[in-house]
Amino acid sequence: MAAATVTKLGRSLQQRRTFINARVKWVGDPYLDEAVQREKNLKQLLSLKDRIVSSPSKSLPLSSLSLLKPLVNLHVTAAAFLQKHPSVFATFQPSRSLPLHVRLTPQALDLHKEEETIHLSAPHRNATVQRLAKLLMLTGAGSLPLYVVDRFRFDLGLPHDYVTSLICDYPDYFEVIEVNDRLNGGKTLALSLTSPRKSLAVSEMERRESIINGSRVQKGLHIRYSMNFPKGYELEKRVKNWLEQWQDLPYISPYENAFHLGSYSDQAEKWAVAVLHELLYLLISKKTETENVLCLGEYLGFGTRLKKALVHHPGIFYMSHKIRTQTVVLREGYHKEFLIQKHPLMGMRHRYLYLMSRSGRVKKRDYVPGVKRSNQSVDAQNS
Repeated sequence: MAAATVTKLGRSLQQRRTFINARVKWVGDPYLDEAVQREKNLKQLLSLKDRIVSSPSKSLPLSSLSLLKPLVNLHVTAAAFLQKHPSVFATFQPSRSLPLHVRLTPQALDLHKEEETIHLSAPHRNATVQRLAKLLMLTGAGSLPLYVVDRFRFDLGLPHDYVTSLICDYPDYFEVIEVNDRLNGGKTLALSLTSPRKSLAVSEMERRESIINGSRVQKGLHIRYSMNFPKGYELEKRVKNWLEQWQDLPYISPYENAFHLGSYSDQAEKWAVAVLHELLYLLISKKTETENVLCLGEYLGFGTRLKKALVHHPGIFYMSHKIRTQTVVLREGYHKEFLIQKHPLMGMRHRYLYLMSRSGRVKKRDYVPGVKRSNQSVDAQNS
């Protein structure tokens, strides 16, 4: 009888929602905004770079680049983008009978070769495979449509051709299968784990707690999250009180299935935060576009819960509105605008950013035919 009473009490706690009807305000964080802003155009530049070097001649006809604009998510014409970055891209004419082509400058090609060396190193490949496996394990089913994985490719640090250059070399980990797409009901290709990897089902929060306590990972611990707020940020007293109670709730691993919890209960929100925290921690940049997170959440059946968790916990997650999109940043991953955990690929990206910054004004010799050189076009590129 006593056991039954405890069970009913536990179920009651799992279904209880105590979050008060108070507005959790958004306050800009200039440091994290800078971390996002400084990478403006970087993802698009690297995508274009990868397509150029993937060609056998390591170059592409200038006329073909217009077809790449939607594929690499350019906000200006491809020709205008090239003109803006003459330190990275160079135009040349292979022969009088052939049209203008685009290739990397020697400096950019050197950076690309160094980047390739990192991608090909055994320690990096093994670490990348484990991060990717953990992402799939967050789904519960151990698989994700390739179009969802592609959304996280850049932030996970995967090579642009990861299916052929990485996945195929780890058949004991991965396989590509056909599945029913939960979002549109059709058939789609998915990346799947060949077998469960229980040894990887330990979250970063659990790993830290086991180190602090000097013991094995245990379930149901009352793990509290690190909270960091920008200078001058103040929570309402009733929100602060709720947050203290919420922090004391048992921690549920993101690798567990907790969909049995009441959708809007405090405990379910703590699990949703665990999923978000682990997802962002797996990314080498400790950030990603909010739309990527929401797409993953919709596919997994979280509905609006991940979005609400982001809004309710500005001390854990920061949402930046820079560079024409919304980016969610894991606060604990940064000290001011600098990443605390310096991944080798992030070091390479900073070197690409430095090379981009050297472009300066476009000189006459760097003129790309078909691009009007006017103040208006320059302003459009900087918007």
